[in-house]
Amino acid sequence: MLAGVLIAVGSIPVLWISRRSLLRPLSFGFYRFFAVESILALIVLNAPEWFAHPLAARQLVSWLLLLTSVVTVISGSLTLRRLGQPVSQGSADIMTTNLVTTGPYRHIRHPLYASLLFLGWGTLLKAVTPSTLILVSVATVALIATAKAEEVATIRQFGQA
Repeated sequence: MLAGVLIAVGSIPVLWISRRSLLRPLSFGFYRFFAVESILALIVLNAPEWFAHPLAARQLVSWLLLLTSVVTVISGSLTLRRLGQPVSQGSADIMTTNLVTTGPYRHIRHPLYASLLFLGWGTLLKAVTPSTLILVSVATVALIATAKAEEVATIRQFGQA
């Protein structure tokens, strides 16, 4: 019961930020909404297990993935903000005026989505159940769809560069 309430309350800001994207099913924000919602549910459902058996192999791998998520999101965000000159288009879908190809973007086109993948899978490892496996699968598929949709928008904006 409490988990459902926490997920519902946590969903309010996600819904607000994604409200315009949800009206455009082919936008990357549309798919990203489902990824974020799935990860939110994973975090809430697995919260009781975050510090259980801290030295178990599964927990150590989980913390490594979560740490990688934090490093990836910080590095990607700082690089994107510094070099990409982001401009909002009136929604949660933020585009940049410059194509960023250095820092983490030199190695991966979507490090911020990779950080969400690391977060999702790191959270899954806290407590693997059929429900959490379904949630991480939904998040993974949604993040892949998000990256593909954003890539289409990026090519449209910047060409093959």
